[in-house]
Amino acid sequence: MTTPTRRASFFRAAACGLAPLLFGLTPLVAQKECQKDLTFALRELEKKCGHFFKLKGIQWKKVGKELKKDAKKAKTDQQHYEVLQRLVAHLRDGHARVTPLEGTKVEWPEPKDMTGPGMFWCRVGKKIYVKNSWSTAKGAGIEPGMEVVKVDKQPASKWLDARIADIRRFRSFSTDHQAFFYACHWGLAAPKGTRMKLELRTAKKQKKNRTLTYSKANPVPNGPAFYPEGMSFGKDVHWGKTTQGFGYVHIRRCKGNLPDQVEAALAGLGNVPGMILDFRGNSGGGFDHDDLFGRFVPSGKQVAFTKRYESTGNTQYGGPVVVIIDATARSAGETASGMFKEDGRAYMIGESPTAGMSASKETLELPSKKFSLYFAVHSNKARFQGGRGIEGIGIEPHETVAFDPADLAAEKDTLILHAEKVLQKFPQNAVPYKPSKFGWSSE
Repeated sequence: MTTPTRRASFFRAAACGLAPLLFGLTPLVAQKECQKDLTFALRELEKKCGHFFKLKGIQWKKVGKELKKDAKKAKTDQQHYEVLQRLVAHLRDGHARVTPLEGTKVEWPEPKDMTGPGMFWCRVGKKIYVKNSWSTAKGAGIEPGMEVVKVDKQPASKWLDARIADIRRFRSFSTDHQAFFYACHWGLAAPKGTRMKLELRTAKKQKKNRTLTYSKANPVPNGPAFYPEGMSFGKDVHWGKTTQGFGYVHIRRCKGNLPDQVEAALAGLGNVPGMILDFRGNSGGGFDHDDLFGRFVPSGKQVAFTKRYESTGNTQYGGPVVVIIDATARSAGETASGMFKEDGRAYMIGESPTAGMSASKETLELPSKKFSLYFAVHSNKARFQGGRGIEGIGIEPHETVAFDPADLAAEKDTLILHAEKVLQKFPQNAVPYKPSKFGWSSE
């Protein structure tokens, strides 16, 4: 890939004196609108979410100084939009966005024909590896478990650093680990026809040079690197059994009927000796948290280690539970996975903490009436993690587990394998819930 992205920048058009003609605006009026909106937004955002600035390492005065210079150059609605989008990117808030109001016509400052390369990456130690491959990448001879040594003649880690910096110009991420995981998945996307030159190393330390040309592949991560065999795939919840006979449920989205979907999975699995709940790739949503948790409280019982939960539904699971997360678990996926750990029901493992983008939000309309801003104001589940909440942190697992390249080469998910080991010898000292005390038996 010759450049991380090809941005259609209206700033370049403005430098040539063309943008005002394209949009039919008086440059002076456009400049004043942008400057007024920016000044207002800088002041109001500091009032409403400035309490996050220290946690997220935001230097607000520096941000304002930089963007005020650009606001003076904004001669079109598009340039106005890009200045504001860069502002919310500096909030380091995964939910933050600029919304064009009725009558304002602007475009996202990236090409529209973006597609994935047919692979995702992961980090093991300081090295980058191919997590899985399909479609274009697989056709180019790129296999899971290969080390990515260089990308377009740059060391892979440096290429990723540059890619993250480029993405962060317009996209907001609540944590550094969210930005990194985004770059290893969605962030590998590029316009169709882009060529990427890779230097790879196999498990046997053999050097492989591969060039792929982007054609068509979904850049959205599914969650696990590889599913157990024999899975049943629902709309938002997928389930099956691992090779050791443990139940495995992948919760892909948190829709309103999530408790019922999970109950259907539990009914399909039956009385397994242990359960794995995988929240990787969870894109969030909205649902009744207590109703979901209640499916993991035996009938007629209640759990009250930190918060009281009653048993709910017609099918419950009362055995040991391991939750798997990483930074692709976002928003409601974080509160959902987090409650199992924080409220004493499960042991949690993960490549990293969750994304750290879980908060109550507000909308701020700007003086120009052309745009509004959407941003986080208070962290969700403030009682979690010793009162630190989730926003800007993520849910931190009991145990951090990296992928094993040898497992990837064998198309096995290291974290699922590790969850099986945990269930075989459950770390009961780390989890208050004791299945036997709640009348549960695997017999």
